[in-house]
Amino acid sequence: MTGLTVKGAATRERIVRAAADLILERGVGGMTLDEIRAGTATSKSQLFHYFPGGKSDLVAAIAALQSERVLEAQRPWIDRLDSFEAWQAWRDALVTYYRDLTHKYCSISALVNEVAPGDPRLAASVNEYAEAWRDSLVAGVRRMRESGRLGPDADPERLGTAVFATLQGGLLIMQSGDSIEPLAAALDGALDMLRYHAAS
Repeated sequence: MTGLTVKGAATRERIVRAAADLILERGVGGMTLDEIRAGTATSKSQLFHYFPGGKSDLVAAIAALQSERVLEAQRPWIDRLDSFEAWQAWRDALVTYYRDLTHKYCSISALVNEVAPGDPRLAASVNEYAEAWRDSLVAGVRRMRESGRLGPDADPERLGTAVFATLQGGLLIMQSGDSIEPLAAALDGALDMLRYHAAS
């Protein structure tokens, strides 16, 4: 949202962060705007001033915030996936991040699943964040192949997508089972897949 004063931008950010904790805990469908207003100590006019589209605009802002939170938790490793040690450190950082969360709806994919049926525009916007995450993994696989750590038959696009899909599957099972173990196992399997393509 452009054209805000410094104070206005700070107020909007406060609302987004407070609403994020509420929505990520209960899910998009489990929260009404009245509950969000109460939970963020925001008036109706103030909420619609910063989010004219209502819940749709607010969820878009939360998705952007959550995307940055998730990516930040993976740094610096996700930006330098150029060795098996870096991939292992990336895996450990992700497990630590999700282990410490209390939100059931902690992944961006959970937001996508809830908003897609009712708002294709928002779903497409949220999917951009997931694609950016996938692209970072593809870039990491590409660096590994270019440096000779992976064999020439390793397809960065295919392998990076497979790692991302495995990760997302681990997140979904983790959320439904309320345990970090499915995510840890999924990431371990993804790294084993990469090692399978290690250069001789």
